Amino acid sequence: MKSLHGRRIATVTVGVAIALGVVTSPAQAASWSGSLSNAGPGYESRRWYDSGGATTIKFTGCSDNGSNRVVNVLLRKDTVGPDPSYVNASFTKCFESSSSTSTGSWVDHGSGNYYFAVNVGASSLNVWVKSLTVSY
Repeated sequence: MKSLHGRRIATVTVGVAIALGVVTSPAQAASWSGSLSNAGPGYESRRWYDSGGATTIKFTGCSDNGSNRVVNVLLRKDTVGPDPSYVNASFTKCFESSSSTSTGSWVDHGSGNYYFAVNVGASSLNVWVKSLTVSY
């Protein structure tokens, strides 16, 4: 009889913990959203702090001031010296329609402040993006 009573207490304790939200769930990634309007070559986004993990950037509804129909997105880490650059992603799908989305993903580069730059090194291409989301 003693073991049955112990099981009841354990079952009640677990049920109460779940009801109160005491059981932890997996950590959720942070994100921010925005848009771009007439962003020129080398435009730098706002900075965000990433404590580590992958980064995903999504652009929806892109247009430019020419017929290039591509926007290059470069993830960078804000440092005291020259900022390291990571893989340059070429976004083209977002130019198909106002609801089409291009997505770029970057692996973990450690904790720190990050930003993205668009069309680094381009001569005169400006870009508009209806909506963008950065998840990290």
